[in-house]
Amino acid sequence: MKMEYRKLLHGSEQISVLGFGTSSIGMAGEKETEATMAMALEAGVNYFDMASADAVPFGAFGRAMAGQREKVYFQIHFGADYQSGTYGWTTDLDTIKRSVDWQLKELKTDYIDFGFLHCIDEKADMEHALKGGTLDYIRQLKKDGVVRHIGLSSHTPEVVHMALDAGILDMLMFSINPSYDYQQKEEYAIGTVDERLRLYRRCEAEGVGISVMKAFSAGQLLSAKTSPFRKALTEYQCIQYALDKPGVLTVLPGVRNREDLKRILGFLEAAPEEKDYSVLGTFAPQDTEGICVYCNHCQPCPSGLDVGLINKYYDLTLAGDALAKEHYASLELKAGDCTGCGHCDSRCPFHVAQSERMQEIRAYFGE
Repeated sequence: MKMEYRKLLHGSEQISVLGFGTSSIGMAGEKETEATMAMALEAGVNYFDMASADAVPFGAFGRAMAGQREKVYFQIHFGADYQSGTYGWTTDLDTIKRSVDWQLKELKTDYIDFGFLHCIDEKADMEHALKGGTLDYIRQLKKDGVVRHIGLSSHTPEVVHMALDAGILDMLMFSINPSYDYQQKEEYAIGTVDERLRLYRRCEAEGVGISVMKAFSAGQLLSAKTSPFRKALTEYQCIQYALDKPGVLTVLPGVRNREDLKRILGFLEAAPEEKDYSVLGTFAPQDTEGICVYCNHCQPCPSGLDVGLINKYYDLTLAGDALAKEHYASLELKAGDCTGCGHCDSRCPFHVAQSERMQEIRAYFGE
């Protein structure tokens, strides 16, 4: 299997599409943690999120990457405190400083690839982070070469927009899955379908990468008994769904051991039909109808158009992404080449009138 990589636009980093979430690895113990990280590195996984509900065995990660630091990107959270042995959330600057120093020591490294404002879901917490010293601390570390990039983890579109407005982000950790995008009453399903899609598009338009947490909705989507849709999706469907969203660079499944990792890595060799999530169109809410989610279930187009990509470049251009307009212009076949045969209309699980939309896009770009 061969890992795929996506480039961070605010840098030169090539980030593996499959990352490593450490939410549960602490339960595996030091030996299994070290072996699992070694296996990940060998498979080409290079992005590791170090936030966890348990005390992550940072020392095991430090040992596993010994002599290979340049192959690893660590996402370190300023506000996640593990010094007591259990996870704690804090906005106290002195506690944050001690926690970050402890993590660097345990990881045996002197720099942080991505320094994140941690789990900021409320506007008041974001205002505190922006003015209370945490952001200034991260910026000073960046100036000193200790932090390479600044990021934010959040579940709230409105809060993320505050950070984007402030122009501070290179990377965003955000919860993306069909349940959160399409269900309005989930604990973390904050924002409507349109609001969440606009956020993804804005991130891509402004070159802010997204690392995806909760791709399986804490496992709920993998069982018909717990799924809000009352139908189960597979891990591979959820991963592909997240990777198809604008701005997304990597998905961070929670890995508990080598067995979990081996199964997740199977995504790289899975057949397209194993990743096809178009079944969502049969049970997602009515307010998702008419919205292209770039699933490409309409393929193959009889005229050879990449309908999903045309839609994505159009949506991104509307969001202010000048580069997307250039990408559209470089397409060999554009919306104006649509013959209106209706093939895509009949196959779209979200009931998008794609043949009509192709004319709208053609007119917008002045073909």
